[in-house]
Amino acid sequence: ITHLSILGTPQSPVSVVRLGRPWNNCQTSVLSDFGFGNLKAIVSSLLSGKLGEHSSSQEKEGGSASSESSSEAENLPIDPLDEKVNLLVQFLLQKYQKREPITKADMINDVIREHKDDFLEILRRVSERIELVFGVDLKEVDPTSHTYALVNKLDLTYDARLSDDEGMPKTSLLIIILGVIFMKGNRATEEEIWEVLNMMDLHSGRDHFIFGEPRKFITKDLVREKYLEYRQVPNSDPPRYEFLWGPRAHAEASKMKLLEWSILGFSHPFKSAVL
Repeated sequence: ITHLSILGTPQSPVSVVRLGRPWNNCQTSVLSDFGFGNLKAIVSSLLSGKLGEHSSSQEKEGGSASSESSSEAENLPIDPLDEKVNLLVQFLLQKYQKREPITKADMINDVIREHKDDFLEILRRVSERIELVFGVDLKEVDPTSHTYALVNKLDLTYDARLSDDEGMPKTSLLIIILGVIFMKGNRATEEEIWEVLNMMDLHSGRDHFIFGEPRKFITKDLVREKYLEYRQVPNSDPPRYEFLWGPRAHAEASKMKLLEWSILGFSHPFKSAVL
């Protein structure tokens, strides 16, 4: 990835900007436009068994809400610190892709510069955005040298850099799929999975600017990595398919931590502002 900008504060919407290659002739999307804004309602619908009702209401309201939020985001003034946040997110993702160490000195000298007195506040905002969008934590792994690393949530060891040309962190999408399966009784039909992904503007055969082509990711990559099982529903005619947790998900993912990230995490002020 060449340029990725994640904007937003607890008081304003969040937008993601990807520059360098066209995406339907639109280079800026409000976060809620491609579905993360629906996550709280999706989780609530899953728990109450009313996912279909939520999906229908979203289809009716989606058009006007998306256009309104997009126009509002375009007119918002940008906080000077958020400009540094955007640059630091790009910097961290490039380091992640190249497997290079992340140090406080590099972050200050290469990105933050004149705002070094605001380092902790900038780092806090960066951590919130990276956790929300990519499902990874920014952690200090060596207090002596002030070295940091991007670490997957829930202790998952999945590494997108092994199966993806661009190697963007995709832990949040994996967590969401595992959560859907768990909340649907430890198995979810393909239709149920796609119902949720479609609400996030993820569609089979269509490239998503963060997650790529989702069908390959969930039916090939995650199956090969043993996070998911993808199999035909027994006795289904015509054939229908379902997803289950794979052995690696059972070994690595705590269901309690999964629920905490999916539900209790929405009480975070930043997440509450965009969900």
